[in-house]
Amino acid sequence: MRRPIIGIIGNTYLINDQYPSHAGGTMNSEAIAQVAGCLPLIVPSDPRFVSVDELLETCDGFLFTGGRPNVHPAEYGEDETEAHGEFDRCRDAITLPLIRACVDRGQPFFGICRGFQEVNVAMGGTLYPEIRDLPGRMNHRMPPDGTLEEKFAIRHDVRFEEGGVFHQLFGSRRVRTNTLHGQGIKTAGSRIVIEGHADDGTPEALFIRDAPGFTLSVQWHPEYQAAQDAVSRILFTAFGDAARDWVANPGKPFAARSSVARPELRG
Repeated sequence: MRRPIIGIIGNTYLINDQYPSHAGGTMNSEAIAQVAGCLPLIVPSDPRFVSVDELLETCDGFLFTGGRPNVHPAEYGEDETEAHGEFDRCRDAITLPLIRACVDRGQPFFGICRGFQEVNVAMGGTLYPEIRDLPGRMNHRMPPDGTLEEKFAIRHDVRFEEGGVFHQLFGSRRVRTNTLHGQGIKTAGSRIVIEGHADDGTPEALFIRDAPGFTLSVQWHPEYQAAQDAVSRILFTAFGDAARDWVANPGKPFAARSSVARPELRG
């Protein structure tokens, strides 16, 4: 069987503050190719170049990546403020309807960081513009200085609901993760099930209730050193299984494999 094609949602960047580009982090491609066992394909997330229908027919699944720009608050009925940061309206125009279409079709996707937030907004949820400003919350943002290893270092626990999808997948109710985000879920969208939280109450893991396909999404960045990290390997292996299932049985419901390898988890 051919490798499933995973559309990796790209972000818009200016190289040297002049040259426009669509790009995706190498670690996303590594995780998809080396751990999920799929073919990574970076998507120029701009409706001038691609359509949702074309993407659904071309790709077998999608990785909704992190990125500096945030979902525009108009997408969840709020006004733009300085606290909301940068935006990428072209990405919004592709990802939000694409998520909803995948949910309807049962086509697998995996949301990471901004992608986690996009899934919530696509289903009617809202976001806080700045988690660290909320009483009792820790600063979840990426440290401004240091090496890549220091920025992606493990920083907090995530605890899962007893008997839930994530608990069953990991074989544990607690894992330790990195954290590199400013925004977070305020209200959960329709059918959004939040099963994992940081110790400060910040939502960290979700899926979509009654969706026929794989919809797991996390607020942290499991793509970093995914091949070496036990938590990340489990997530990307399960996503790869779902994509292979879609290729073999398009349109049929996918059940998360109980046979996913569970090496010893952090914590």
